[in-house]
Amino acid sequence: MKVDRRALLVAGAAVTGMLPGLRPDRALAADAPGAGLPAGTKGASFPPSSPASALPDVAEVIDLWPGGVAPGLLRPISEEIPERAKPGEPHDRYMTGQSRPRMAVFRPDRPNGAAVMITPGGGYVRVVVDKEGYELAHWLTARGFTVFVLFYRLPGGDEHGWDWASGANAPLCDAQRAMRLIRFHAASLGIDPPRVAAMGFSAGGHVCADLAARFGETVYAPVDEADNHSARPICAAPCYPVISMHLPVGHSQSRRQLLGPDISRAAEDAHTPSQHIPANPPPHFLLHAEDDPVVNPLNTLMLRDALKARGAKVETHLFEVGGHGFGLRGTVGKPVAIWPELWLNWARTTGLV
Repeated sequence: MKVDRRALLVAGAAVTGMLPGLRPDRALAADAPGAGLPAGTKGASFPPSSPASALPDVAEVIDLWPGGVAPGLLRPISEEIPERAKPGEPHDRYMTGQSRPRMAVFRPDRPNGAAVMITPGGGYVRVVVDKEGYELAHWLTARGFTVFVLFYRLPGGDEHGWDWASGANAPLCDAQRAMRLIRFHAASLGIDPPRVAAMGFSAGGHVCADLAARFGETVYAPVDEADNHSARPICAAPCYPVISMHLPVGHSQSRRQLLGPDISRAAEDAHTPSQHIPANPPPHFLLHAEDDPVVNPLNTLMLRDALKARGAKVETHLFEVGGHGFGLRGTVGKPVAIWPELWLNWARTTGLV
């Protein structure tokens, strides 16, 4: 893979010291291999000092908000990371109850100067760790990308209201803030600030699509210099995404968890990304299996139509077989297994690589 001179200069600009947005006890050490990281990735060598900010199997974590805990918590919540896999099986973990939204950082051995922020799925009830997070991160770092797996807040919508004052906008607040922090720390992370992509899956695909549509909307009060940076991804890849908040096309669980107990037509409209495509949408890569039993493929098609109506650059792949939540491990032996290479070839046309 070709690495231009600019990317090399950016990659060589790593510094050590304290940086806003990073764990306050963490000094970046770009050339030190991270404990617990798989071969082909690099990270800082410092251990986490707070159990609240630690993430399994990663050495480098970026908190999104000053002090760690996000603003506007309305009721106590407790973070958990259960394991669903049986002994001997690959990890299948997820996170719930996070009050400290943060990113797991995966660094490549040979950075290409580009970055990808991943928003895993989980129906807004949980955020998947492995299947739509770490596994994609490993695939991408092997190809030179610096990767950030975002553990965004869950709105917690139920009969008692939301967990957060920002309500249904909480995941978008975190996605915008994460994009800005990545660009703010670009030199120390070895990336070119404009070349930051977004990729999301299922409900995380909704986060990705919402970010790509509403990157310019003010959904939180700026807190520091990082918020001077753009939240617009250079390109976006919502994969088998939740898009519509209108039934019957919408995913009922994501809709309920995101919009809370009193769902109005206005709320459905406000959080359906296809209804908010801006004048300058980033290029989109869309992916769905037509036999998806969870999220109706019409979600992807309605987003495609809305993007096309705005003149956006769009590539759409519909596979006959794949089901839902296939990520990487669920594609083995199926034609849909080619999707990451399709994305990579397409990403080269967007300026990301």
